[in-house]
Amino acid sequence: MFFKQVYDETLAQASYIVGCQAKGIAAVIDPKRDVDTYLMIAEQEKLQITHVFETHIHADFLSGSRELAELTGAKLYLSDEGGPDWQYEFAHEGLKHGDVVKLGNISIEALHTPGHTPEHMSFLLTDHPASDSPVMLFTGDFVFVGDVGRPDLLEEAAGLVGTKEKGAHHMFDSLQEFVQLNDMLLLWPGHGAGSACGKALGAVNMSTVGYEKIRNWAIQLLDNREKFVEELLSDQPEPPKYFAMMKKLNKVDRALLPVVPKVPNLHQKDWDEMKKSHVIIDTRHDGIFAEGFVEGSYNIKPGKNFSTWMGWVMDYETDFILIAEDAQIEDFTRKLMRIGLDNFKGYITPEQLATFEKDLKTYHHISKEELKEELDHLHVLDVRNNQEFKDGHIESAQHIFVGKLEDKIHEIPRDRPIAVHCQSGYRSAIAMSILQKHGIENVRNYAGGWAEWSRNLAEIKA
Repeated sequence: MFFKQVYDETLAQASYIVGCQAKGIAAVIDPKRDVDTYLMIAEQEKLQITHVFETHIHADFLSGSRELAELTGAKLYLSDEGGPDWQYEFAHEGLKHGDVVKLGNISIEALHTPGHTPEHMSFLLTDHPASDSPVMLFTGDFVFVGDVGRPDLLEEAAGLVGTKEKGAHHMFDSLQEFVQLNDMLLLWPGHGAGSACGKALGAVNMSTVGYEKIRNWAIQLLDNREKFVEELLSDQPEPPKYFAMMKKLNKVDRALLPVVPKVPNLHQKDWDEMKKSHVIIDTRHDGIFAEGFVEGSYNIKPGKNFSTWMGWVMDYETDFILIAEDAQIEDFTRKLMRIGLDNFKGYITPEQLATFEKDLKTYHHISKEELKEELDHLHVLDVRNNQEFKDGHIESAQHIFVGKLEDKIHEIPRDRPIAVHCQSGYRSAIAMSILQKHGIENVRNYAGGWAEWSRNLAEIKA
């Protein structure tokens, strides 16, 4: 048997290739959208991709299942569980609980495991030449390492009111079945630490059923349904705004993007024209951005969360252009296509920016010492998430999570100077560009953030 995990750190998302080497065929489970990765692996291993499986209708990334099927002729095996509202709206091979799909000398059994979503499937794999007992369980967003899938996304992100409590009860029931499985089963989840699909995902990218029975917080509460439901629904992270669109696009028929597109470098004439109607995303470091930026542009730096923050600030109808280095463009393009942001129309480099634009805006940073001295006269804006703010914050600070800042821009006072901060500077840079975009200019960025400020508090207490 061939097996390989493909892990996308940018979305903390795992997909899998399993194959029968004797027959030269393979299946991919929960593929990301830039599917050339799987094609390359299959070619290297002399395997033909003939099957594509999905555990559920994903909310956090745009599945590449249909792109992969289009390129390879593979059949799509998708859930037909969950009721009429949770059916895929394009051609596929429907799976019900207990269905078994043969992949040469391998068999894959579908287990209906609702909770995270009503249609959710897990896949039990048996490698028959080795054993007639299952050896692997692909859990998608059902059971993670140290956590379970959140059932509130349908309500919080997609606006389906009244679904989260029902989903929590379904998760409780599904876990009752999970604990009956063999302890020795290798558990391969759909996400790792950093994903917003749970609140306590472990950093290790695999586990066993037995280990999760012992260490997973949710499984320790299976003797108390009410406490389980309450704990599962509490303190979940804010779901990114783009999740609602992913739910839609992964369910309906849509345009396919089978190859990674080539995005053009813009000449000055094109830049001058496009900047009038396109959103500008400036990917330079915030210190450099602060020294000179195009009015109205967003500052989102490279990093593993780049696509997530793009999903917070961008909609799916608006075209955008980037300021970025040539060597970064393919990586950015892949990250953006993974969440369906296909309106990336072009880019210029920082060197081109210096040539094309002479009248740039600026903003200032503020140090810890300056903030302490001026604290009584400043309005402090904390743009971290809800849990971070609850765990500790600067006294009298206003809290607005950066992902919701544009929706709440009217709540920002304009009668006194503002100091904005996050944990360590990444999100406050985004917030600064949002505030500038909306004409709030008497603002300074405390890039040291709560990480620096709380160290100071600890030193005082010591």
